[in-house]
Amino acid sequence: MAVNRRRFLQLGAASAAAVAAGASLTGAARFPAPRWRGADPFGLGVASGDPTPDGVVLWTRLAPDPLAPDGHGGMFAAPVTVDYEVSRDEGFRDVVRRGSAVADRSLAHTVHPEITGLAPDRWYFYRFRAGAAISPIGRTRTAPAAGAPTDRLRFAFASCQSWSAGYYTAYNHMAAEDLDLVLHLGDYIYETGWRRGRVGMTMGMDADEDYDLRDYRLSYAQYKSEAPLRAAHAAFPWIVTMDDHEIDNNWAGNSPGLGLDIYRIPPLFRRRRAAALRAMYEHQPLRLAQLPHGPDMRLHRRYRFGDLAEITMLDTRQYRTAQACGDAPAADCPARRAGDRTILGGAQRDWLIDGFADSAARWQVIGNQVALGQLDNDPGPGLRVSTDAWDGYLADRDAVLGAAAARGVRNLVVLTGDRHHTIAGDLHRDPADPGSPVIGTEFIGTSITTGGDGAEMTDTGRTLLAANPALKYFDGRRGYVRVSVDHRLWRSDLRVVPYISRPGAPVTTAATFVVDDDKPGIERD
Repeated sequence: MAVNRRRFLQLGAASAAAVAAGASLTGAARFPAPRWRGADPFGLGVASGDPTPDGVVLWTRLAPDPLAPDGHGGMFAAPVTVDYEVSRDEGFRDVVRRGSAVADRSLAHTVHPEITGLAPDRWYFYRFRAGAAISPIGRTRTAPAAGAPTDRLRFAFASCQSWSAGYYTAYNHMAAEDLDLVLHLGDYIYETGWRRGRVGMTMGMDADEDYDLRDYRLSYAQYKSEAPLRAAHAAFPWIVTMDDHEIDNNWAGNSPGLGLDIYRIPPLFRRRRAAALRAMYEHQPLRLAQLPHGPDMRLHRRYRFGDLAEITMLDTRQYRTAQACGDAPAADCPARRAGDRTILGGAQRDWLIDGFADSAARWQVIGNQVALGQLDNDPGPGLRVSTDAWDGYLADRDAVLGAAAARGVRNLVVLTGDRHHTIAGDLHRDPADPGSPVIGTEFIGTSITTGGDGAEMTDTGRTLLAANPALKYFDGRRGYVRVSVDHRLWRSDLRVVPYISRPGAPVTTAATFVVDDDKPGIERD
């Protein structure tokens, strides 16, 4: 850490801990900003996230040269005091919170001040200052008070945004939507540049794959250099989790993913995992509670929005057992039925199930990474499923869906990423039995870019629709899902763009599906 002993003593132990996490800091020594000499230290933008009724966490990074090869963004070792303001108005005439945080080299000169004491269910504006430089203005919103009557919630969810696969046009359209927040369900970065979909552009890193902290920092800097992504972050608070590509393709717990390299050795993989999680914390609007401890990071958490909705974000990577029988779609694998196989880990599974009983919200929303419902890839009498999804962890799936049915969860809606297609379908009590009761709905969102331009219907789509009676819709184009929910009705608008191989694509609503309150299952609007 770049704070030396003298500065530590000046700060005091509590303040030094705040420096270590980039958190709020008041009444302590200040660290001057360098002269920026025409460079913009806020080129990676601003963000907010994890809204509660009385506050949010804010984020920015000082990086006047974001793609500097050493991964430090063009910053020297010295810490810098970053001031922030939160206002009721965009002109900052009605400032309600001011404070400071220390941007330090140990966390890539990022800050994560946690703002409290705000009014529930209202918009605020925020900005940062470092020396003479002032950041762009961000907009954020607090959650309604727990249990308070809440008429409506509007949000979008997205996933899978390989930078090298194409342009982030979908985020331009998302930033212009009328939303309260955004959920990101994973694959915010990709550890490899496997698809070169941007003609004439090169990756910022000099390695084919990310392995260490410098590599992952450069990947986040590359991604956050994109104006559409920065605009969507600045427009709304985000709630983020991760899937596999933030670390390694199809990794599982302490087991490495698919790469054939020395990082498959368990101690080296744990080192890689620690570096990736640290870079994720550094570059996302996450609270101190999410600060990684070595290769571990708590990402499962729950948010309540008045009396209307509860959003539970899952982590289906850190606690799972390794995939059974490989992880590509294959003939039915008996090992996937083993009772000791878990995708959530026992503690997270119990926490999720207990939450069903403890909540009085009208809508139970689960932010999830990989498909929960069965996705058979064989339209005939056989079964071909991917054991990387919940299809490979039947004991956990049965426990979660069984608990939702037994405890009478009123409206269960699962939001999923990973697949690079938009898929909508019913969740049956037994996903392998289409005759079993419908207890919820799953919306699988497509990718922002991963997979290239895509097409409305593909061979994969035809196969999935033919093999899975619970599925009601498929679309293979890129985009996101826009949600509006009130006490009577859930509405999902499936927003798609026709191409991402060049910028400027328009957005359309490919289809709209609704779920009626207390009536499991979806209908096309």
